[in-house]
Amino acid sequence: MDLGAKIALTAAGIFFMTALLTGIWKYRQMLTREEHVAHPYVDTAHRAALLYSFASVLLAEMARYSSLSECLNAVAVSGPILFFGIAIATYIRIGATRATDNQFRERNFNTTVGMWLLIAFEIAGFGLLFAGFLAGQVF
Repeated sequence: MDLGAKIALTAAGIFFMTALLTGIWKYRQMLTREEHVAHPYVDTAHRAALLYSFASVLLAEMARYSSLSECLNAVAVSGPILFFGIAIATYIRIGATRATDNQFRERNFNTTVGMWLLIAFEIAGFGLLFAGFLAGQVF
């Protein structure tokens, strides 16, 4: 199996387990909080982990069918996966500390430079994998 696919599937498993565990956290908050809803970032962490787990499976499949080198596939999947993980960890931290219900109210590194880096790495990584897939499987 291609190294990029292995990295992406490993991340998918970690993100899915994180989704399951944050789902328990979300459920406990829904049961115990007066308004019967979880903190917005507990909910966001749960949903993001779930969605990123399946996004990682897509990255694995793109790497699997890509005509790019194994090394380039590994680099291409690593960028998006790194930022998926950072996003989930940030949501967990905000949910655990209840620091805010909207992290974009305050301008800081995460909401400015961090977001531009996330955009660049996710689009570049997937774009490279998709180009490799198209070159190897379609054209």
